[in-house]
Amino acid sequence: MKVALVTGASRGLGAVIAVQLAEAGWAVAVNYASDTQGAEKIVNTVRRRGGQAYAAQFSVIDKDQLVDGLEKIKASLGPVDLIVNNATGPQPEMPLMEQSWRTYLDQLEFFVKAPLELLQAVLPDWRARKSGRVVNIGSEVAELGNPNFGNYAAAKGAMLSMTRSWARELAPEGITVNLIAPGWIPVERHAEASQQAKDGYLAQTPLAHFGRPEDIADAVVFLASSKADFITGQKLAVNGGRTLL
Repeated sequence: MKVALVTGASRGLGAVIAVQLAEAGWAVAVNYASDTQGAEKIVNTVRRRGGQAYAAQFSVIDKDQLVDGLEKIKASLGPVDLIVNNATGPQPEMPLMEQSWRTYLDQLEFFVKAPLELLQAVLPDWRARKSGRVVNIGSEVAELGNPNFGNYAAAKGAMLSMTRSWARELAPEGITVNLIAPGWIPVERHAEASQQAKDGYLAQTPLAHFGRPEDIADAVVFLASSKADFITGQKLAVNGGRTLL
């Protein structure tokens, strides 16, 4: 059984991705930083359904914790074959004149630094085996450029460029790297979103309804499967047609 690491998987999109991967036959490491209860709930859900899962507590932006976490995953489930970079921190919106370099670095740590250090940690093994997959969870904002959100948009844009560069470099070694760019997929952290904000978003969405976390999870499962063996360096927009790219 191949092993998938889903970062930030104790709730939201990551939790659904982890469950869907397990149902597709992957052993899943459910990464989390502090939400032990949420992570254990996902692990128990997977196990009740006959799958294998392990709650992997470590901060993806702390390299020492990350390396130790991967070793514990290896001891529990086996070496990681797939990394789904989903973890995120706070996503503050603020006017340009209130933004600082630190607010940009905060986003870059999750969307560039963490994926880089995770890949570097597993790459010697992947190169030896001539296999491995990365699925980055990006965002439509990298192209739409939402106002008051330059810190987040810039980091997600960097993640997309990084995806394409890695894909070209690693393709000769049998390693694929792709990115899924969701639109607004309502999860727990959107509970306080106003109806006005929802209506405004849907007015610019050709399919005129919100997506579900399962829509993103299904795309991850596809890119992780043998059906995507000949796909690398791609961005798959799952946003109801908002970018049409």
